[in-house]
Parts: sequence; C-alpha cells; structure tokens
Amino acid sequence: MFGNFLMKKMIKSQLKGVPEAEQEKIIEMVSKNPELFKKIALEVQEKVKGGKDQMAAMMEVMQKYQNELQGLM
Repeated sequence: MFGNFLMKKMIKSQLKGVPEAEQEKIIEMVSKNPELFKKIALEVQEKVKGGKDQMAAMMEVMQKYQNELQGLM
C-alpha cells in the first residue's frame, strides 16, 4: 500500500502537464503490471546509453511491447 502511494507520487511528478484523467490511466496501467514497465524502462535506458535518442529509444521499446500494453488498456 505504501509502495503504491510512492509509485503514484513519482508517476504524477513525471507527468506534470498531463491531464488528470490521463495520469490516472497511466497509473492504473503501471499498477496492473509494474514488472513490464520496469523492463521497458531498463531497455530504454540501455538504448539511450548506447547512443540512441531517448524518444527514439522509447518508441522502439514501446513498439516491442505493444501487445502487452494494449492488453493493459
């Protein structure tokens, strides 16, 4: 429970400027499968360290996990 509270606070701080309804959708998706999002974050981080632009790395990794992400929606 305390971990969920911290996770929500962290996500909300990263999503400043995003409408509240969209923030809640994202938080719900992350709550459903936090391991998937951890895996995505680590893969993006590796690609960025390898010299890829952060946005390009994110898009590439998100496409890789597109089916899993759609399942969470």
